Amino acid sequence: MADSLLFNPRTYDPAQFDPETRRLLRATVDWFEDRGKRRLIEDYRTRAWLADFLAFAAKEGLFATFLTPVSAAGQEDQRWDTARIAALNEIFGFYGLDYWYAWQVTILGLGPVWQSDNAAARIRAAELLAQGEVFAFGLSEKTHGADIYSTDMLLTPDGNGGFSATGSKYYIGNGNAAGLVSVFGRRTDIEGPDGYVFFAADSRHSAYHLVKNVVDSSKYVSEFRLEDYPVGPDDVLHTGRAAFDAALNTVNVGKFNLCTASIGICEHAMYEAITHAHNRILYGRPVTAFPHVRRELADAYVRLVGMKLFSDRAVDYFRSASPDDRRYLLFNPMTKMKVTTEGEKVIDLMWDVIAAKGFEKDTYFAQAAVEIRGLPKLEGTVHVNLALILKFMRNHLLNPAEFAPVPTRLDAADDTFLFEQGPARGLGSVRFHDWRPAYDAYAAVPNVARFREQADALCEFVATAAPDEKQSRDLDLLLAVGQLFALVVHGQLILEQARLTDLDEDVLDELFSVLVRDFSAYAIELHGKESATEAQQNWALGAVRRPVVDEARSGRVWERVEALSGAYEMAP
Repeated sequence: MADSLLFNPRTYDPAQFDPETRRLLRATVDWFEDRGKRRLIEDYRTRAWLADFLAFAAKEGLFATFLTPVSAAGQEDQRWDTARIAALNEIFGFYGLDYWYAWQVTILGLGPVWQSDNAAARIRAAELLAQGEVFAFGLSEKTHGADIYSTDMLLTPDGNGGFSATGSKYYIGNGNAAGLVSVFGRRTDIEGPDGYVFFAADSRHSAYHLVKNVVDSSKYVSEFRLEDYPVGPDDVLHTGRAAFDAALNTVNVGKFNLCTASIGICEHAMYEAITHAHNRILYGRPVTAFPHVRRELADAYVRLVGMKLFSDRAVDYFRSASPDDRRYLLFNPMTKMKVTTEGEKVIDLMWDVIAAKGFEKDTYFAQAAVEIRGLPKLEGTVHVNLALILKFMRNHLLNPAEFAPVPTRLDAADDTFLFEQGPARGLGSVRFHDWRPAYDAYAAVPNVARFREQADALCEFVATAAPDEKQSRDLDLLLAVGQLFALVVHGQLILEQARLTDLDEDVLDELFSVLVRDFSAYAIELHGKESATEAQQNWALGAVRRPVVDEARSGRVWERVEALSGAYEMAP
């Protein structure tokens, strides 16, 4: 029997969605399965451009259906629905991050357009999507990275209400083929934030010069340069501070997609790794008979389940967001930072087991081991997102507010607020519902109760031993605190989703035994920081806990892991 917690192309039936969404998701799976593993790996190894994939997506209207909001839709079933976008992220990740990347940067390129009041640009974007075109997000630069305060893309007024744009952009996905590139720049005649401009460019224009692909990959991560590119009124998407907000709010939308791509990568790699390990005989026994192997594979499995539970629940908060409910602003960097780094741990645990097999060129695992590294580093580094998460810590832990319960959001609705987020500020004032009831509901699960002790201890830390003014400038110390806080939030949404889906409590208990160990490890890391005070050091050692050991429970979870052997293998 297939494990219902993991994506398996053999049994995949997204019955939770409407008929057209189900058809498109299943058609995408079937397209990859029909191509087969040999072609999948060969295209990855030869760095082939994704022309056949994009032709399939255009024929099916895949991007147009999933990425056109109702306000710009030309046909039924088109909407911006984060739940089904997340499902497609997982599928793309499962078959290869190159496919996901072309889709992801299309999402980023569309962000400034769908936030714009420019009707002509919106109509053009919808038409390009319908034609199967991809999009690009021209934000970062070679010298400044994503430091948009320092952009050197300069727009000179042309005297007729438009501009002439000159400058280069670097690390821009789909820059070789995008029908529309959303480009961030600044006017030469206005100083400061009021001079910012987001405008639409076409990669096929003669003033658009493609320099190169800056990575050795099927992903076309371009450097391009504009030389006196004409920007007319119909090309201007945002000006002034609104352009700045559009940049950050677009990243908010796109950042979320990294978690489910990471999940897909880990799922495919897990089928390969467990099947290989379980069928390999070493010293007269299957590799999976060794206790350390069982622990590593079981840890990988429950971490992956935790990734899925957290991400699924985060979708609900994303879709339910409003000007009065901005909790998504915490859960979003959590999916980006925490879920993707969990993905790295999952791959590393399995790689320690399969060892040299993970390098072989005819495995999916070989590319998974490389590609999983990219996700924590895209759309802001782990450090950037940890620093962002810290802004919410005191309110989340110590200052809860009343909110109506957020249901599971699988309804066929347009997520309009994502393009109406407003000014990108005021994070310290965002309030959250009480995190404790999610833990209270599972107080009888031994390792949930053990982890709750650590979460309560963190509240004590924030109330009595939080970093002082000088320490607040020590990012090295703060990041260690951020990891502790992230674990509490991670556990909270896992528990909320476990309740909504009636998760097997053996799996939940085993997962929280891992989280207890993680919290203890980060507490010890905090203890060792040079600037940690004596009170903080004492607190850190006092927060260390040993997980509750239950051999029978671990044995039952191992049976679930063992059953993944042979459960899926991609056709040749």
